[in-house]
Amino acid sequence: MANELLTTQEEYLEAGVHIGTKVKTPGMKRFIYKIREDGLYLLELNTIDERIKLAAKTLARYDPKDVVITASRIYAIAAATKFAEITGAKLMTGRVMPGIFTNPNREDFIEPEIIIISDNRNERQAVKEANKTNIPIVGLCDTDNWIKFIDLIIPCNNKGRRSLSLIYFLLAREFMKEKGLIKSNEEFTYKISDFEAKTEIKAK
Repeated sequence: MANELLTTQEEYLEAGVHIGTKVKTPGMKRFIYKIREDGLYLLELNTIDERIKLAAKTLARYDPKDVVITASRIYAIAAATKFAEITGAKLMTGRVMPGIFTNPNREDFIEPEIIIISDNRNERQAVKEANKTNIPIVGLCDTDNWIKFIDLIIPCNNKGRRSLSLIYFLLAREFMKEKGLIKSNEEFTYKISDFEAKTEIKAK
C-alpha cells in the first residue's frame, strides 16, 4: 500500500509545488521526472511529500529555539514568518551577515543546531556559515539550485507564493505532530492562506 500523502495530489498540483525552472543543476537531476512542453522541469510529487515528512521529523528532534530559518524573498518571508511564529523557531530575513554563526564576538552571534534555507541562491551566506560550523542544513531546492552543503533537500518550487505557503504549512503541521503538541491534522487550526504573502509580485 502506498504511503498516504500529507495533502491531496490536487492541492499539491494546484499550488505548483512540483513546477521547477528551465534550468537543471546536476544535483537536482534525480528529483526531476519530466520536462514540460514549455521547457519547465517538473519535480516528482511523492518525493516532495516524503522529504517534507522527513524534514519535519528531523527538525522535531531539536528544541525550537535552536532552529533557525532563513528567508530572503517576499513569498518565502511570509511563509517562514508564520512557520516561526507557530513552532518557536528563530527567523532571519534578508541578508545573513558574515560571522553571525561563526564569530562569537559579534553582538548578534547565535549558535543554531540546525537551519532551514528557503533558497540558497539568495541565502548562500547562511549556507557558508552553517557549513563552517558543521550545522546541518535543510534546504528548499528548486531545479536550478546548487545543492552543495545541503544535508536534507526538499525538492520544490521555492519561488511561488502558493507553493511556499503550502510547503511551510505542511512543515509546521507535521513538526507540531512530531513534537506531540497536536495529535491530528484537525487540531492544527491554521489555514494555508495564513502562510501566504498578502502582496503579489508582478511579473516584469
